Amino acid sequence: MLEKLLPQIRIEVTDIDTCLDPKVIFSPRPKSVFLEIGFGGGEHLATLAAANPDAGFIGSEVFLNGVASMVRHVDKQDLTNVRIFNEDVRYLLPILKSASLKRIFLLFPDPWPKARHAKRRLISPEILEEMARLLEDDGELRVASDHPVYVRWTLLHGTKHPAFQWAAIGPEDWRTRPTDSAATRYEEKALKEGRPPAYLTFRRRPRGE
Repeated sequence: MLEKLLPQIRIEVTDIDTCLDPKVIFSPRPKSVFLEIGFGGGEHLATLAAANPDAGFIGSEVFLNGVASMVRHVDKQDLTNVRIFNEDVRYLLPILKSASLKRIFLLFPDPWPKARHAKRRLISPEILEEMARLLEDDGELRVASDHPVYVRWTLLHGTKHPAFQWAAIGPEDWRTRPTDSAATRYEEKALKEGRPPAYLTFRRRPRGE
């Protein structure tokens, strides 16, 4: 299944100078496009794709087991609105068209908890700048983590970036998973082991605001 289906839904990056409108890789063209970075087993991505057939979903994952799991979801649920990028997402982000994504998900990424490994965390000023470029006005960056160090790190950098506004009004806004989202196996494991996750949503301020 992997060998047969993956080539049909995989995004190939062959020219770093290409400006890719993500809507053109779907047929029919979706109303909006969502990106999930590091989709793990694909539970979240598949659930959202099934619930939003008029949207396009790009999933990025470097681990083969995760990619194989996502392909099984696509096959079993006949999801025609999913595309997979099975390389480092840092190769994909720069070629995507500006203001082309409605939402970006980064759910339970590796926290790299030791200070000397902080530079390996995906959330960084450089990546946030790229995400700010890619998100449409009022689009959202959603980050979830059960690791306090990564939560603090994300809040520090997310609230410092001028293009983003933390959307939380009260504690329940970051203690509760958004109702239009879905659980992942990492979230379920964290809850089972007594590590309550934080769900952080950052709104992309309208350009010129």
